[in-house]
Amino acid sequence: MELINRLVAPTPPFFQKVRNLGIILTAIASAVFSLPLDLPTVLTEIAGGVAIAGTVMAGIGQAATEKE
Repeated sequence: MELINRLVAPTPPFFQKVRNLGIILTAIASAVFSLPLDLPTVLTEIAGGVAIAGTVMAGIGQAATEKE
C-alpha cells in the first residue's frame, strides 16, 4: 500500500517537469516506431533508448514526493 500512497502524493515542481519530459520523450519514440517507413537500424535503436529513458524518467518523476 505504500507504493500507491507514494504515487498519489503531491510531486515537487522539479519532478513534475522531469515526469512531463519523460512522457514527451516516450511519445516521440512511439511516433518514430509507428512510422510506416523502413528506418535505418541506428535510428530504431536510438528511438528504443529514448523510449526506455523516457519511461524511467516518468516513473521516477511520479514516484518522488515532497518531504513532510
